[in-house]
Amino acid sequence: MDAKELLKMDADELLERYAKGEREFQKVDLKNVDLRGAELREIDLSYSDLSGANLRGVDLSKANLTGAKIQGIDLSRASLVETNLSLLEGSAVALYYGGPVNRVNLMGANLYYANLSEATLSGADLSITNFERANFSNAKLSSANFSKAHLLEANLNSANLNSVDMIQANLIRADLSKAELAGANFKDANLQSAKLQSVKLNGLDLSGLNLTNADMSNARFENTNLRGACLQGANLEKTVLQKADLMKANLTAANLKKADLTDAKTYETLFDDADLTGAIMPDGEVYIQKGLERVISMDRKIIFTESAPSPVGPYNQAILASGQMLFVAGQIAIDPRLGDVVYKDDVTKQTERVMANIEAILTAAGAKWSNVVKTSVFLANMNDFTAMNAVYSKYFDEATAPARACVEVSRLPKDVLVEIECIAMI
Repeated sequence: MDAKELLKMDADELLERYAKGEREFQKVDLKNVDLRGAELREIDLSYSDLSGANLRGVDLSKANLTGAKIQGIDLSRASLVETNLSLLEGSAVALYYGGPVNRVNLMGANLYYANLSEATLSGADLSITNFERANFSNAKLSSANFSKAHLLEANLNSANLNSVDMIQANLIRADLSKAELAGANFKDANLQSAKLQSVKLNGLDLSGLNLTNADMSNARFENTNLRGACLQGANLEKTVLQKADLMKANLTAANLKKADLTDAKTYETLFDDADLTGAIMPDGEVYIQKGLERVISMDRKIIFTESAPSPVGPYNQAILASGQMLFVAGQIAIDPRLGDVVYKDDVTKQTERVMANIEAILTAAGAKWSNVVKTSVFLANMNDFTAMNAVYSKYFDEATAPARACVEVSRLPKDVLVEIECIAMI
């Protein structure tokens, strides 16, 4: 059915029939009609007899199309500024009688600030379209074509973008956090300052992309091609980059705290001024930031075997470590400002003082609690174990805590209740 067979309808007639309860307008020609601010919830403009409604050039700015059906319609050159298209149904549909697959056409439309949250636009042609600040949160957009689309500050949080085409798309400051991106194509896209928190980009080709100042914390990039990408100032904290290709990538001033770069390719990669605190580097070393000038490394591995008893507290069976060894003498509850024992009858407060003393020594040596690989705890009374352990456990993550020994002794210096010593590797 071509456009000549569609029923020409102006805004007044459409709105009058809609107000009377009519919702199906699949065969209407609304080309260039002014429907700004119109209330059109659940209107059905979708596919019918080889063609949906003609909405080319229609002005739907600030209109409410919540739950509208637009399969197969043509919205090219339409204006949908601040239009509410939440719960929209516009996925690709097959024509009857064995015809070809038809897709929603929004190419070149203006959807500035439009609300498409939870919309279904799988397979839609959204290329060269203005989606600045549009809301696509939780939308179903798999296999959609966003090539050369303008998505500045768009909200794509938790959207399904599997196999989406983002070639040359402008995604500056766009939020793609928690989005599904399997098979997505970002060739030549601009992701400067974009949010990609907790996304999975495993195996994708992101070579040469502009990811300057992008927030990719907790993201996964296993086997991802980032060769030549600009990641200057990017946040890659706790990001998994195992076996990623980072050759010739720019990571100047990037935040790589606790990132995992095991077996990553880093030939000619720029790490100038990058924060590598706690990062696992390609050779398996864990980097520890020391001061503000240089980075030194420590190799640390948790040892666990089922042939020995499992830990029952904030410690591990053993730690395999290499580096410079720091032996911290046994510390008791002496306040350095007073030069005397404090809290003589309170094991909890004494333990807090002891841990503060140890922390001061570690800091002076350029180390942190994460550098500690072995502790020894001496108690005047083993009945104080629970109270001591409650304080001790605040300083260590149970999964990576050092090995520990705890014993009761007949007497401690100055008759204190607890003494702790440790060994650190830096």
